[in-house]
Order: sequence, then structure tokens, then C-alpha cells
Amino acid sequence: MIPEILHSEVLQTLKSEIGNQVKIISVSPVSGGDINQAFKIQTQKDAFFLKYNFANRFPGMFQTEHLGLDLLAGSKTLRIPKVISNGEADKYSWLLLEFIEQGAVTHKFWEDFGTMLADLHQNSNELFGLDHNNYIGSLHQSNRQHVNWFDFFIEERLQKQLRPAYDKGLADKKIITHFENLYKVLPDIFPTENPSLLHGDLWSGNFLCDDNSRACLVDPAVYYGFREMDIAMSKLFGGFSSGFYVAYNQAFPMSPGWQQRIDICNLYPLLVHVNLFGWSYVGSVKSIVGRY
Repeated sequence: MIPEILHSEVLQTLKSEIGNQVKIISVSPVSGGDINQAFKIQTQKDAFFLKYNFANRFPGMFQTEHLGLDLLAGSKTLRIPKVISNGEADKYSWLLLEFIEQGAVTHKFWEDFGTMLADLHQNSNELFGLDHNNYIGSLHQSNRQHVNWFDFFIEERLQKQLRPAYDKGLADKKIITHFENLYKVLPDIFPTENPSLLHGDLWSGNFLCDDNSRACLVDPAVYYGFREMDIAMSKLFGGFSSGFYVAYNQAFPMSPGWQQRIDICNLYPLLVHVNLFGWSYVGSVKSIVGRY
């Protein structure tokens, strides 16, 4: 069910990591992703998660995802799937992780998730951004570092998505003017905070509940940024349980007015969706920036 060269590469990787006695018993597809092919690799000992794509389609995607997962795991907060390895085989690139068995979502799960995300966000850095670029979904994400949030948010988040949207005819000059007006008042909108380590793409499809009812983060788009970006993204497609936000605020209270900043933070993922999926998201962008 996977290319023979990948099967051989994965088997050799597993033998190197867990011993020559390992055997692949089954390979079964895993649903949920729309960018890469994903499979569960079952051995006689453990299960693993493999995703792959053509190497020339998204260069560096799995290498930077590996780095992002390791960075999140280093915070020792939420559960992060262990990375076994990543690499290239012939025309394919691949990433091999531990397989997370899913469990039942409980009220306590949401409270613990909120508390642990707050713990993650207390990991800081001197600069906003990251020492390498990565991906958000299938789009390149620029993480060029800045001293303050406003410049980073404008130059590496909004502008990087607004330009291609304009080039595609999905954003007109009127929208550009509204964004320029918004840029002038951003220092009055956002409070001054230290950079926080972010998941970067925190919606319901990018976390799991493991068999111990513990939150596990997957598919990160990590960088050091304004922590309400993760909170806002979590609300973009319906939101998480209220217990999540209560627990987060108890552990690491957000500055007053955070609810009013959600729309501004979500301009970035909305622009990403404009560039990925087109006109259906343009109206949401217009309704937010049209206030400025």
C-alpha cells in the first residue's frame, strides 16, 4: 500500500532504531490529512505513523516538522509524538513517528489541555520568529526574527499572505488600504509581552486525545510569537470547550481585551485559507479589516 522503496526504507529505519528482529506486520491508511499520504505501520512490538509525499512537492516540509516537534517536546508540557526519523527515498520524502492511540475526551481533558498549553506558552525567546522557516499547511511560513511583535506580525504574517492574495486577484486595493490602516494602530491593540513558543496551527484537527486522556499536539507550525495567536486559532472553527479557556486563563492570565483581539490574530490563518481555498474566506477577512 506504500511504494516498495518506502517500505524498505522504513523497515531499515525501524531495525536501526529498535532492533534487527523487527518485522512490519501490516500497513493501513490513516484518514484526516489532505496534504500528505498517511499510514499506520504495525510491527510485532509497536505501531508507528508514517506520512510521505513527493520530495519535490514541499521541499523541507518533513525536516522542519521534525524540528518543530522536537522543539515542542523539549518544553516537557503537552504530549508530542516521538519522532523516529525523517528522510528521502528515491522521489519520496517521509516522516516516521510513534503512533498515538486515541482515547475518550473528558471535561478533565479540556482543563488539563488548557493548563498545559499555558505551560507551553511560558517557554520564551529573545526574539519573535524562529531560526528557520517552515510550513503552515502546504504554504511556506516565514519566521524571520524581529525584536517586536508588531513588525513580525505585519511583515512575516500578514504581508506574506496578503501579497499572493492580491496577485491572485483575491484581495483588491481597498482591502490593502484597510490593512495599512490596521498596521498603524497595532501597537495600541496588542499588549507588550515576551515571545511565547507556539504550536502555530492550533485547530481541532491538530491535536489528539491519547489513551490516557492527555492532549497530544501534531502538525505544528511552530515559532515564538504572541501567545493569543494559538488561542485565537483554536476559536476559528467553532472553538474548544469553555473549560479549556478557563483553565488556560487561570494558569497564565491573558491581558484584558483578549476576546476583542481574536479577530485580528485570526487574520493570518484566514489569509492562509484565502490563498489555499480561494474566495470563500475573503468575506471573513473583509469584515475584520473593514473596521479600520
